[in-house]
Amino acid sequence: MRPRDLSKDHPFELRHEVSRLNKQLEDISVALRKGDFKDLVENYTDWKRRIISNFTAGVARGLGLSVGTVVVIALLTWIASVMASLGVPYVSDFFDYMGSLIKEGRKGGA
Repeated sequence: MRPRDLSKDHPFELRHEVSRLNKQLEDISVALRKGDFKDLVENYTDWKRRIISNFTAGVARGLGLSVGTVVVIALLTWIASVMASLGVPYVSDFFDYMGSLIKEGRKGGA
């Protein structure tokens, strides 16, 4: 089944609709260009605003990295402790060995 050619049915209505949509797209394009330019001018000409923006972005990145690292390490530690308490052969042996090393280190250092 072939698609129907609408331009044969209503050529003037379709041309009018296309020109109206093109006009709307052009208006939207102009508005977006003006908005981006205004944003660029505000951010890059006001040095105080740029410093505050960069500082807050840096703080957010630093906090995100710190919190993410703590969560991952805590999760890995919890999983390892669960595996050790269940008596998984290699994991529980490893933690026993590490515990004995820590006890020896405390005895020798005290």
